[in-house]
Amino acid sequence: MPFTKKDLGDQAERHAQAWLKKQGLKTLASNYRCRLGEVDLVMLDGATLVFVEVRWRRHQQYGGPLASVDSRKQQRLTQAARHFLGRHPQQAQRPCRFDVLGLRPGADEEIHYQWIQNAFYASYG
Repeated sequence: MPFTKKDLGDQAERHAQAWLKKQGLKTLASNYRCRLGEVDLVMLDGATLVFVEVRWRRHQQYGGPLASVDSRKQQRLTQAARHFLGRHPQQAQRPCRFDVLGLRPGADEEIHYQWIQNAFYASYG
């Protein structure tokens, strides 16, 4: 039975979470969903609260995984992050950032990671 797009996405998020933990981040939540959107991973990097969007792409066409986080996706991530902060007021005083972690298979079948910290900023208003 072939993998579905959701199966591949779930697997990519598990790889991303494990890789980010090796980079020193601590997981607070995964797949945080609300009616406004979803955040793949909510993590702590020291005192900073990090909202991580994980993108898996087999090919680099159309700009690869990082280019796929367009302004509409950024808005939905920002709204979901605000919802998370409203539900977890103890985290609301922390500095926050939005990261994008792109994963792609290499020719050697190893997963290659491209981590963009502060990939975009939330707009208010």
